Amino acid sequence: MLLKVLDRVTLLGILPEQGDYLTLKIVRKLREALSFDEAELALLKIVQEGNQMKWDAEADEGKDIEIGEKATDVVVGCLKKLNDEKKLTQQHYSLYEKFVESK
Repeated sequence: MLLKVLDRVTLLGILPEQGDYLTLKIVRKLREALSFDEAELALLKIVQEGNQMKWDAEADEGKDIEIGEKATDVVVGCLKKLNDEKKLTQQHYSLYEKFVESK
């Protein structure tokens, strides 16, 4: 799935910190896939300023990240929970469309 920087950062922020062993294993692998390597940090000029992360949006062509069925189920569960609790934000909108609405 092609994900831009904002999608990746937002997704990293909603993944569960707790769960059963299988969920934690899936989440750990997904976190690794969503993380930025040194080449991406340089290319996108990613910097952390306080609580904000900034990058060169024009250089952000997205990254194709393989997300398996079980990992997709975890993400869909997180997004549906946010929706049910009326805690979705504009940052979640694109992810919600990609993961929940596309099913």
